[in-house]
Amino acid sequence: MKKIIIIPLICLFAINYTNAQDLSSIYEKVSPAVVAIYTQENNIVTHPNNVSQTVTDNGLGSGFMVSDEYIITAAHVVNVPETLVVQFYDGETIDAKVVTSYKSADIALIKLVTPKKNATTVKFGDSNQLKIGQRVFVIGVPLGVGFSLSSGYVSGFKGQILGKNPFTNTEFIQTDAAINQGNSGGPMFNLNGEVVGVVSHITSKSGGSNGIGFASSSNLAAHLLLNNKMPWFGAELYSLSGKEAKLFNLPQTSGLLVQRIASNSLFDKMGVKKGDTEIIIGKKKLIIGGDIILSFNNITYDITDDALIKIAGFAKNLIDNPKFEMTVLREGQIITLKSK
Repeated sequence: MKKIIIIPLICLFAINYTNAQDLSSIYEKVSPAVVAIYTQENNIVTHPNNVSQTVTDNGLGSGFMVSDEYIITAAHVVNVPETLVVQFYDGETIDAKVVTSYKSADIALIKLVTPKKNATTVKFGDSNQLKIGQRVFVIGVPLGVGFSLSSGYVSGFKGQILGKNPFTNTEFIQTDAAINQGNSGGPMFNLNGEVVGVVSHITSKSGGSNGIGFASSSNLAAHLLLNNKMPWFGAELYSLSGKEAKLFNLPQTSGLLVQRIASNSLFDKMGVKKGDTEIIIGKKKLIIGGDIILSFNNITYDITDDALIKIAGFAKNLIDNPKFEMTVLREGQIITLKSK
């Protein structure tokens, strides 16, 4: 009887040891492709005396190299950065700029100002092949303590919205792998060393890693960032519709409130006005005082799929034809701005 008990225990130990060895060898192979991303952003804060002030916030996230120039990360890591610096596994740092970003999917593509020499890159795997219970691992810079690994399993899938409208497309993979602040934008790997997800966020009562982690699927990231690029306008926007549109006296049913703008971005060069005052509507914090976008090249902004698909088509065409006009509401007046 003792032999019957001991043999399974030995087999279980051997399996766990083999898995640990496999994970270690994969980590050594792919970890040099993972980067730390440091940002500085201007933000508006309101003091108790209702005076608003611009402050600089430091940000930290992770990312991974898909070429010697391009890095994928989470959209919220590189929202409206004034500075964007990438630190590599070997300690080297290189400045970067945002190329394209999708807020709903929480994915972004950034480009180094100079290519990384002897870059280690990773490839996407097929996230459609993932199954609940499959082993995955995450590499990043949690809490800024340095590059580290956490492993877990695919726990489920959430928020699958896939259609022709790229602005609302989402597809998230749920995992129990430990995810902390700083992990955002880092890669989720399968045991073949392929990226199957881009770490996005956690749902946690404490704000720590003892919650549920989510990563945007690799298939959606590859489709939107590598095969379906649109330019980054360099602004934090908020969609106004319904009662909110009426509160702002919009001449149409919907509009895009410009809250923050990154310096030297496309919108900044066009002369788009950013917000300067923080308010709360319901439970939402908004920065008001900036322009409200009404249309792009005579395409009226609206929250319907048809309108957003037309705007997405307009944005993609800017790569070949960067000249366009934009109608905005500014201090009660409708004005037209032109790209330069």
